[in-house]
Amino acid sequence: MGRPLFYEIVEKPATSCIIGICSAIWFYIQKKNIGYSHVGLSYETAVEGHHWRIITSAFSHISVLHLVFNMSALWSLGVVEQLGHMGLGVSYYLQYTLVLVVLSGLLVLGMYHVLIQRFKLEYFRRVTAVGYSCVVFGWMTILSVKQPSSKLDLFGFLSLPISFAPFESLIFTSIIVPQASFLGHLSGIIVGYAIAWGLIHGMNNYWAISMLGWIVLVFMYSLKRSGTYDFYFLEIESVTDPSLPSVRFLGSGRTLQMSAIPVEGVEIV
Repeated sequence: MGRPLFYEIVEKPATSCIIGICSAIWFYIQKKNIGYSHVGLSYETAVEGHHWRIITSAFSHISVLHLVFNMSALWSLGVVEQLGHMGLGVSYYLQYTLVLVVLSGLLVLGMYHVLIQRFKLEYFRRVTAVGYSCVVFGWMTILSVKQPSSKLDLFGFLSLPISFAPFESLIFTSIIVPQASFLGHLSGIIVGYAIAWGLIHGMNNYWAISMLGWIVLVFMYSLKRSGTYDFYFLEIESVTDPSLPSVRFLGSGRTLQMSAIPVEGVEIV
């Protein structure tokens, strides 16, 4: 007989919270009858300034099967939170989940850009990605490098060796679910290997909180700038140089503007 679910939740607090958030968002989407095109990420919407979709697309699921598959895999991968003795643990899990959400989304857009601009494949201009699969595939990959003896359990009865799980799952989902985002899953695998091999490293609580702050700021700014949501306390205006946006906090009378001081040899990405 397995352990009570309560103890599993206590040992996987971050995973449990993420599953709860994704499930709540799914219920909200169903209740409000919101389509994937309203929350998903595509090259076309990104070019139009809807950068907030990098976040909403990751945590949104349209079908219940999509939600169950991703959350089942994520629950199994939550073992990362229990591997503090290996340099992983809850903090590591939260810090690099942020990295996976942002970088996998940006990498997908980069792939779309190359396919559209270089190979003239206009089909990818309107392809919309939605779901937590990028992050799931990223953690599959990290765990396959850090703990190759682990197993990935799906739906409580299907078990895969974690060392092969990323590419097995990539092929399996592409065959069983033709509309699944191959590039989205592949981007998660690529970012996952970059983290596992130490190409992306150095994350700690300070950088994670700083990154989260910037994510919130860019999220709100892009919502306001794209006209998707009007924050009454923010006013965006151009000051001095039209290419440099400023954000005014109404009520305080203060305006924050990006610096225009030129710095040689530095690119802001």
